[in-house]
Amino acid sequence: MSLDAGGLRVLGIDPGLTRCGVGVVDVTRARTAALVHYGVIRTAPEMPLEQRLLVIGRGIAALIEEYQPHALALERVFAQNNLRTVMGTAQVSGVALHMAAASGLSVGLHTPSEVKAAVTGYGAADKAQVGSMVAKILGLDEVPKPADAADALALAICHAWRGGMAGGAGLAPGASTSAVPAVAAPLGSLTPAQLAWRNAEKSAAKRRLGP
Repeated sequence: MSLDAGGLRVLGIDPGLTRCGVGVVDVTRARTAALVHYGVIRTAPEMPLEQRLLVIGRGIAALIEEYQPHALALERVFAQNNLRTVMGTAQVSGVALHMAAASGLSVGLHTPSEVKAAVTGYGAADKAQVGSMVAKILGLDEVPKPADAADALALAICHAWRGGMAGGAGLAPGASTSAVPAVAAPLGSLTPAQLAWRNAEKSAAKRRLGP
């Protein structure tokens, strides 16, 4: 699949110090997604923290330079019981945000439940279900491995499907989409998983607003 004039290329990042999942997808205006690249940026636990972050930053910069994405999708950091893990995730997220800003990319932050709902239609799906749906959406014979890479691809797909298409459509790679208003996609163009996600999002918004 070649990316059409209104399509979007998204770099998804599943932040982690030891394994930082990365995935690049192309999504057309018809919302068909195709794999461009996936993998992980690895760092050794015994390395000094600043050196680990430097390696990850250079890896992200190399991906941006090679694949020229329109946008970057990143998992939103949330509280966990393991403070050390969440700190590492937050630090890598900061590096990714810095690289996106330096490259003029728009950024989408998505929670794990948002990503799961977007690709599977179920916000509490497990990693195996997410990986299986990512493979199906991208037309792959096997689930991308390791799971960090599959999660990064899911992030990229989620970002394009939940509104990134409107912001990135028609822009040159590397252009910022922050000033472009999002436009809701027609219901008829959404997949069952996307419709389920949209309904879940509306329900969550009503609960936040209250009666």
